Amino acid sequence: MRTYHCLSFFIWTCVFHTVDTILFQEQSNSPLTSKRVMSLTKNDGEMLRRVKRGWMWNQFFLLEEYTGADTQYVGKLHTDQDKGDGNLKYILTGDGAGSLFVIDEKTGDIHAAKKLDREEKSLYILRAKAIDRKTGRQVEPESEFIIKIHDINDNEPKFTKDLYTASVPEMSGVGTSVIQVTATDADDANYGNSAKVVYSILQGQPYFSVDPESGIIKTALPDMSRENREQYQVVIQAKDMGGQMGGLSGTTTVNITLTDVNNNPPRFPQNTYHFTSPESVPLGTHLGRIKANDPDMGTNAEMEYSIAEGDGADTFSVITDKDTQEGIIIVKKNLDFEKKMLYTLRVDASNTHLDPRFLHLGPFKDTAVVKISVEDVDEPPVFDKLSYLMDVDEDVKEGSIIGQVTAHDPDAMNNLIKYSVDRHTDMDRIFSTHSENGSIFTLKPLDRESSPWHNITITATEINNPKQSTHIPVFIRILDINDHAPEFAMYYETFVCENAKPGQLIQTISVMDKDDPPRGHKFFFEPVPEFSLNPNFTIVDNKDNTAGIMTRKDGYSRNKMSTYLLPILIFDNDYPIQSSTGTLTIRVCACDNRGNMQSCSAEALMLSAGLSTGALVAILLCVIILLVLVMLFGALKRQRKKEPLIMSKDDVRDNIVTYNDEGGGEEDTQAFDIGTLRNPEAREESKVRRDVMPETIFQIRRTVPLWENIDVQDFIHRRLKENDSDPTAPPYDSLATYAYEGNDSIANSLSSLESLTADCNQDYDYLSDWGPRFKKLADMYGGDDSDRD
Repeated sequence: MRTYHCLSFFIWTCVFHTVDTILFQEQSNSPLTSKRVMSLTKNDGEMLRRVKRGWMWNQFFLLEEYTGADTQYVGKLHTDQDKGDGNLKYILTGDGAGSLFVIDEKTGDIHAAKKLDREEKSLYILRAKAIDRKTGRQVEPESEFIIKIHDINDNEPKFTKDLYTASVPEMSGVGTSVIQVTATDADDANYGNSAKVVYSILQGQPYFSVDPESGIIKTALPDMSRENREQYQVVIQAKDMGGQMGGLSGTTTVNITLTDVNNNPPRFPQNTYHFTSPESVPLGTHLGRIKANDPDMGTNAEMEYSIAEGDGADTFSVITDKDTQEGIIIVKKNLDFEKKMLYTLRVDASNTHLDPRFLHLGPFKDTAVVKISVEDVDEPPVFDKLSYLMDVDEDVKEGSIIGQVTAHDPDAMNNLIKYSVDRHTDMDRIFSTHSENGSIFTLKPLDRESSPWHNITITATEINNPKQSTHIPVFIRILDINDHAPEFAMYYETFVCENAKPGQLIQTISVMDKDDPPRGHKFFFEPVPEFSLNPNFTIVDNKDNTAGIMTRKDGYSRNKMSTYLLPILIFDNDYPIQSSTGTLTIRVCACDNRGNMQSCSAEALMLSAGLSTGALVAILLCVIILLVLVMLFGALKRQRKKEPLIMSKDDVRDNIVTYNDEGGGEEDTQAFDIGTLRNPEAREESKVRRDVMPETIFQIRRTVPLWENIDVQDFIHRRLKENDSDPTAPPYDSLATYAYEGNDSIANSLSSLESLTADCNQDYDYLSDWGPRFKKLADMYGGDDSDRD
């Protein structure tokens, strides 16, 4: 088809070129081609001459993509100076001259040497000139002309993308724009219909359509549902030549996705759900999950669950799992099998994001029935209170009941319960409880002043199932009883001046009481009945729980009485009344005119019988001087002691060297020289000690050599004597070792290995008399000669 189109276009171009050539020839034969001389006046009367050029051509046109066997004829250059005798030479320069375009030098005919492509270059500008072959002179000035390439339909339309991706909401109306595709044609849009593109749809009907001129893809069917089909592939064709037969075409693919809208309500897959739960589950337990299905996706599928109605709306609640879009049934109150065994709920599931365009499709929610069965379990005992508070007087007798706790088994079997005290909360075992009825009684006396509160724990346990138990706190408050007598609040050091006058206040006393009466303390002060009339002092009750001590006579004498004892009776007003007697010690002291104490009887006696201050200072100085002398004496004595100059390795007090060399026995004569042990002279010479500086330097003397056959005992005695008489020996105990073996034994060898080499036979019969321990030896040596052989 494309070849046919090119051929028709080529014929049309040739016709156009023929007409154009005729017009060109007519112009060449017109009188305008003759030479004219025009005279113009210039400076000084000179005449300017203008000669009209004699070139004979017009604009040339050439068809692109020429496929003929011969070169394509472009046109002919000719000048009226050419007489046809071959004296003129035509020369061509400019775009493509010599390579794309060649010219016949004699005739001026121009041919295209190669196939041209308008899309690469649509216009060529060349220059031509004619010269005389003989003289080389230009007969015509150089002139410029144009060769224009005519277009043919040789390029198909091309889309800007090979693959388009688009989306459109589901349920969209007919004619909703989806996407616009664009194709371009490289042919000349100003010449014919080669670049006029028309769009059409090859694949995607009847769902989509395309506008033939703009390339806009639109929906063609109403209410397309994403849940039925989500992806569509549409193939669009772009064809040039206005879509006519013989035009070139190109295609592209468009993938269209239907996006979701909330056009589907949630629906439960079943009408009724059943769950079971033991009655002992804690609060907040998840009993189960329910889920409604929604074909939509994303936010359009989000839903919320709620309890619409039912007899368990106050016992259970439902929450929504945002990740799975499930409804979770949760226990909100404690369950009791004995009270209710079955609950029925109505649970709604509704969309949270509604689209007003699709509300006409119905209510976007659904309802399901949830039934919850409660299972019976063995529950621990239950107390009738969360805690107990008991009050008891502190003077209650041991074994008295102070209160009672009560618990029951909530199960239908109503098992028996026993009570006990958690001993971790009553380490002193002050309280106990009756195991049958829960009565709490005391085991020991109570004292509010030491422990005003006792917090214990009572445990109720099922007798048939000891694992089922419950603990309850019991707070016991000890009530105060007036069992403590008041006493002085502190120890009072009271004195009275010798020059005191009658009615003078010498002391104010206050008391304390460990009890805590509810109406507060009230104390009274009186003289003891035995000394109701005291001639020296008077007790005055201030009515504010204090009392004042007043003098009763004029003047007191230390010589007659240095100390007075004043007993005071103190009692409270609580029931039963508690009283005590406190004795106040009053010393007689010497005072100045203002009543300030100067000295009391005890200090005065001490000072009169003791030493003066100067004497005490002198004694202290003597003691200090004596201590200084003792310290100086000790320092001088330490300087006189001999201090070691160095610590020598020869000092056996601090250095013990151990040699664990075993040796090779008697036959080993290479390990060491055994003769050293036999030579008394082979020992270290006497040396002066290096660790103590001797007071007198003695002359080193050598010991007298010993004979080789000297006895070992005599050898040791001599060495001991030398060491004792050595003036350079250390003053402390030391260790001297003499490794002297001595001479040979007169008994010779005791070994029996050489007994077989003896010349005379020995009698071993005496071995039989040595007892059973030597029986084996007697049999070996005491037998006959034949046995020995």
